[in-house]
Amino acid sequence: MDVAQAYGNVSDLYISLFGTPEKVDPDDLAFIGRHLSGRVLDLGCGPGHLSVYLRSLGADVTGIDLVPAFIDHARKTAPEIDFRVGSMDRLDVSQVDGILSWYSLIHRSPGEIDAVLAEFRRVLKPGGTLVVGFFGFTDGDEVSAFDHRVTTAWSWPAGEMAARLERAGFTGIDRDEREGGRPGRPHTAIAAKAV
Repeated sequence: MDVAQAYGNVSDLYISLFGTPEKVDPDDLAFIGRHLSGRVLDLGCGPGHLSVYLRSLGADVTGIDLVPAFIDHARKTAPEIDFRVGSMDRLDVSQVDGILSWYSLIHRSPGEIDAVLAEFRRVLKPGGTLVVGFFGFTDGDEVSAFDHRVTTAWSWPAGEMAARLERAGFTGIDRDEREGGRPGRPHTAIAAKAV
């Protein structure tokens, strides 16, 4: 089963659990808000909750997700935001100020992620900011697949993700690591500038 179908099958549950900015950890909102402004892509936007948050801060947001049910919900919730069904693999925009990829890279294997990061770099202005959130481990652990309930996901050592970002043309500017909401699933966020 592909990612779009897997999330489509649980879209109502996902929306009920994560569908508003109020359901997001305040530390995550602060990290995102600290780094993103201007014209921003929210890639893998889900039901649009973080797009709504960024819009409340004054950003000009476009939300993109593979799951039509998420985009339908987002359009009803925030009709003033441009929401589109689409993939982060080939983006039909360019020269954006920021990209948010909040837990949307977790379903990309180590063999797939470099091409996606290169696409992110292609559409960002020089000096633009990419913010990624993912399941992370301390730098000593290896990239590993795990059962995410919806579909297979990957956990990344923060240092390995930072190295992949650097190879794709980014330089790290900020990093947040903490234990996640569930034991054994540490949270990592990295903000990186396009060079």
